[in-house]
Amino acid sequence: MISQDIRAAAPEMDPLRMGMGWKAEDLSKPQIMVESTFGDSHPGSAHLLQLVEETVRSVAESGGKAARYFATDICDGMAQGHDGMNYSLASRDAIAGMIEIHAGATPFNGGVFISSCDKAVPAHLMGIGRVNMPSILVTGGVMDAGPDLLTLEQIGIYAAKCARGEITPEKLEWYKHHACPSCGACSFMGTASTMQVMGEALGLMLPGTALLPATSQRLKDAARRAGQQVIHLARTGLRPRDMVTVESFENAVMVHAAISGSTNSLLHIPAIAREFGIDFDAEMFDRLHRGAHYLLDIRPAGRWPAQYFTYAGGVPRVMEEIRSVLHLDAMTVTGKTLGENLDELKRTGYYDRCDEDCRQVGLHWQDIIRPYHQAIGTDGAIAILKGNLAPEGAVIKHTACPKEMFTAVLRARPFDCEEDALQAVLHHDIQPGDAVFIRYEGPKGSGMPEMFYTTEAISSDAELGRSVALITDGRFSGASTGPSIGHVSPEAAEGGPIALVEEGDLILLDIPARRLEIVGVKGKRMPPEEVASVLEQRRKCWTKPQIKYQHGVLKLFSQHAQSPMKGGSIG
Repeated sequence: MISQDIRAAAPEMDPLRMGMGWKAEDLSKPQIMVESTFGDSHPGSAHLLQLVEETVRSVAESGGKAARYFATDICDGMAQGHDGMNYSLASRDAIAGMIEIHAGATPFNGGVFISSCDKAVPAHLMGIGRVNMPSILVTGGVMDAGPDLLTLEQIGIYAAKCARGEITPEKLEWYKHHACPSCGACSFMGTASTMQVMGEALGLMLPGTALLPATSQRLKDAARRAGQQVIHLARTGLRPRDMVTVESFENAVMVHAAISGSTNSLLHIPAIAREFGIDFDAEMFDRLHRGAHYLLDIRPAGRWPAQYFTYAGGVPRVMEEIRSVLHLDAMTVTGKTLGENLDELKRTGYYDRCDEDCRQVGLHWQDIIRPYHQAIGTDGAIAILKGNLAPEGAVIKHTACPKEMFTAVLRARPFDCEEDALQAVLHHDIQPGDAVFIRYEGPKGSGMPEMFYTTEAISSDAELGRSVALITDGRFSGASTGPSIGHVSPEAAEGGPIALVEEGDLILLDIPARRLEIVGVKGKRMPPEEVASVLEQRRKCWTKPQIKYQHGVLKLFSQHAQSPMKGGSIG
């Protein structure tokens, strides 16, 4: 084992470990790094120390010795409304980098990685692929819903209504005080919940452990079982890159389509795949989503909070329903194939327990996860749009887009930052038929923050929510709804065509044809070659802006981050 090789090479190792309380007999045991994002940073991480301690005890009981490592994450919700959001995507790469540093500086025989939320889970998945030691991911589950099934993604809508005088400040305050009643990831199928599901779909989690209620004993049991299993993986030497293949990623994307997962997965999945040595781009998302059955009736697109997902059977139930399109021979951290895992769950009564959970809330599992042949939709959830506005692509979650906006020609209303666009929406300067552009918000522009408040201001307006598109080289919250088109590439800061859009340009949105095009200037339709000529003239007058951040992490990130459609990671 590598830990023993290091002991032989570095005589300082043993005394230093004994100096922090290790016993002599611990030194020769399988050594396991338990890396978590525990910290008082937000509800998704504040409870993780309990899971760390369960895992540490389990490792000891299984004949190993665990060492706790920490690199906490930030919360996109707490980063909203100020420049803190610009750190969000950069934090993913920073956490993955800390995993590399921790595991590289002191090699271990295996690792258990414990996280819950938007950037932490993808960071841990990236780190698992990068360090490639026997590893298991444990996710911190999902928070409970509040009174009347209130969940956090509704707060943005209520805040916009309060700004327009449609509800009182007192009512908004009540919603704010009751939307997060426990620890765990936010209770809707946003990025945090989506990425927990992706971790299990990739085969890097124990079956049925994604999105467990954060307050349940089952989550602690999952941490204990992970501690046992990682010792087995360490002894057998089964590494992540031995298990996770292109087929594993295709399985994950098929599950993503079935749950109508967050568009931010288009940033994370390619970045994770790269760490596993796999080229997996957004075009594969589009190909796999076409014709895929969308089954999950969970918010923000559906009716129920995310805590109901596990009641209905979670990832295994979704996989059973789409079993015919999965690679069942994909290997997993159990040491068995995906197909073997699914068969074992049926034999051991997993679904009986789930059915009882559903009965406790007065539902049947089919109310939450539709059967394959009773799908909510049959064309997946994500579309990749291309054209002269987005030569490298842009992403839209079409399951959250009104049908009347699937094909539309819109008037361009460009803004160079979100703050200006938001004020235009709130002051009724945006009209039906407009395409609101928010640019210079990509990875190199400002770190690629969410355009959350602007999307909520538009979608909460009954008229604008069905007639206005938001187009950006930034990204969106997993809770966003409406015709929101993000990740436009190349981004404005790199001179992409989005930087050349002017007031009154005509924008074609054609989701069925996967097109996003500038088709006219100053309100007049023009042939493609004339549009191209106009854009070329504008490019000659365009000046590359000075980098926004001149020091620190965001300077490094903006200098080295890749295109949004390539995952926005430092590459």
